[in-house]
Amino acid sequence: MDSGRTVPGEPELGFEFLRRHWGQGYATEASLVVMDWARSSGHKRLWATVWDWNTASRRVLAKLGFIETGQREVDPGRGTTLFTVREL
Repeated sequence: MDSGRTVPGEPELGFEFLRRHWGQGYATEASLVVMDWARSSGHKRLWATVWDWNTASRRVLAKLGFIETGQREVDPGRGTTLFTVREL
């Protein structure tokens, strides 16, 4: 997916699950598959955005090696989006 918020053509990782599926490792498992695909497709890095208040997703991204870039987008109604990136 290319949302236009970073380098064109650079893949973005995204995940969202129903609450009843939280904490079962699905985000990590699916993310690893996407990371393998991106690497095998010749991409050099992968990025993801996350709401600043979403500590569980921030932990998943950190566990996968994503680092916060310092880039942020503020939405007055929903919160602040943090940008993260991972070298492949």
